[in-house]
Amino acid sequence: MQIMEDDHQSNNCTAENLPLYKFYASVMIMEFTLALPLNLSVLYLFIFKLKFWKSNTNNIFLFNLVLADVLLLICLPVKAYHFLNGNRRSTAGGTCKAMLFMLFLNRGASIAFLTVISVDRYFNVVHPGKKNFAKALKKSPHISFLIWLLLLPLTIPTMLKSFECCNSYGRKDDTLVEDVTDTLREVVFFTQILIPFFVLVYCTVRIVNRLKKKTVGDSTKLRRAVFLVTSVMLVFSFCFLPCTIARMVLLIFRIKDLQNAENIAVQLYADS
Repeated sequence: MQIMEDDHQSNNCTAENLPLYKFYASVMIMEFTLALPLNLSVLYLFIFKLKFWKSNTNNIFLFNLVLADVLLLICLPVKAYHFLNGNRRSTAGGTCKAMLFMLFLNRGASIAFLTVISVDRYFNVVHPGKKNFAKALKKSPHISFLIWLLLLPLTIPTMLKSFECCNSYGRKDDTLVEDVTDTLREVVFFTQILIPFFVLVYCTVRIVNRLKKKTVGDSTKLRRAVFLVTSVMLVFSFCFLPCTIARMVLLIFRIKDLQNAENIAVQLYADS
């Protein structure tokens, strides 16, 4: 019985479009090769040159943002290895769960620190007279630690059950507990992206409007500030909205039992 389950899981992990997954692997290897030295250099700069813990609040949040990116980079060689060997995921349960845990933690941390940075800029630009929030952000090491601490229980649902090649919601023959766990996982996935996105949009619009109303100061610096604020929202949209839309489409196919459409979606959405 166990052998049959393992064979079933292994079959569901197979990358049907092998050339596509080899292309994914080559992109991941290139990203890892280029990004790891850059991220380590930035970490070195923050720790030994800027001494981020003694500097302004944003430096601490930026340091944690880079740290979250390093978590993602650690996963890339493992994912590339499985893709090159014709698997969408590891067939080993422990490796599969560990990878999901790291990816969920990275995504949650990146989103959280991008949002905090935007909220910090929002209060500094739109409500500069409100000192209470500014004082709270002066304790940014505590806030950073609290963010990582809160992310752990939100990431634990990825570790609570055995996945059919790491697939979860909408699968048949699940128990009530497994259905609740799967639902919780999907709720966390969508809320941790969509809620910060709307917060980010609101902060960006208010900041841009405030900057455009300023008549005093260098116009070049004002345009640069508008560009930097807008770029944060664009980076967030580019990094996180496509996977949110793809995940939503995949779940719709899975729940409606559209197997052929799901098979195509799974090949295109490597985080299924």
